[in-house]
Amino acid sequence: MYFGYENLASALLLIIGFLITLGAQLFLNNSYSKYKKEGNKKGLTGFEVARKILDKNGLDKVHVVETKGLLSDHYDPRRKVVRLSTEVFHGDSIASVSVAAHEVGHAIQDKNGYFYMKMRSLLVPFVNAGTKFGYLAILIGFLMNMIDMINLGIALLLGMLIFQIVTLPVEFNASKRAKEELKGQKLLDSNELDKSSNMLMAAALTYVASVLTTLLQILRLVILSRDNNR
Repeated sequence: MYFGYENLASALLLIIGFLITLGAQLFLNNSYSKYKKEGNKKGLTGFEVARKILDKNGLDKVHVVETKGLLSDHYDPRRKVVRLSTEVFHGDSIASVSVAAHEVGHAIQDKNGYFYMKMRSLLVPFVNAGTKFGYLAILIGFLMNMIDMINLGIALLLGMLIFQIVTLPVEFNASKRAKEELKGQKLLDSNELDKSSNMLMAAALTYVASVLTTLLQILRLVILSRDNNR
C-alpha cells in the first residue's frame, strides 16, 4: 500500500510539473501572438528601441545584432552584444519593442554590476556541470540500486534550482528597467505601456514556472529514492 502511495505521489508531481510548464508557455505564446499583431504608434522597431535605450544609458559600445530563431533574444555579457531574433529586430509591434527593451535591461544591469546578475554568471559553469553529472548519478543510482549515488545526484540538481531562483530577480528587474525606459523616453504611450507590461509579465512567469517545475521534479526524485530504498 505504501509503495502504491509513493508511486501515485510521484506521478501526480510529474503531471503537475508538466501542467505548470505547459500553462506558462501557452500564456507566453498567447501574449506574444496577440501583441506581435499590434504595432506601436511611433513605428519603432525592436532594433531602434534597443539602440535608443542603450545610447541614453551610455552603452553606445554595446552592439545590437540580429540572430536566428523565435524568441531567441538574449544579452551576451561576455561580448557586450544584444542579440534580437529577426522578428523582434525588424518588427515594430508592441511585443518586439517589449522584448528588445527587456534584453537591453540586462545590458544596463551588467553596466551597473547588478548583484544577482553577477551571481548568476558565476553559477553558470557549476550548474551546467552539476546538472549533467546529477542526472547521470541518479540514473546510475537507480540502475545499480545505490541510494548514496541517487542522493548525490539529487544534491547536484539542487544547484539548478538555486540558479533558477537567482534568475528570478534578474528577469523581473530587467523587465522593470525596460518599462521605466519605455515610459521615461516616451517610446510607448500609456495604453501601449499597459500592453507591454502584460507581455513582459507573461515572459517572467515562464521563469517562475521553471522554478516550480524543478522543485517538483526534485521532490519526485526524493520520493522515488525513498521507495527504491525500501
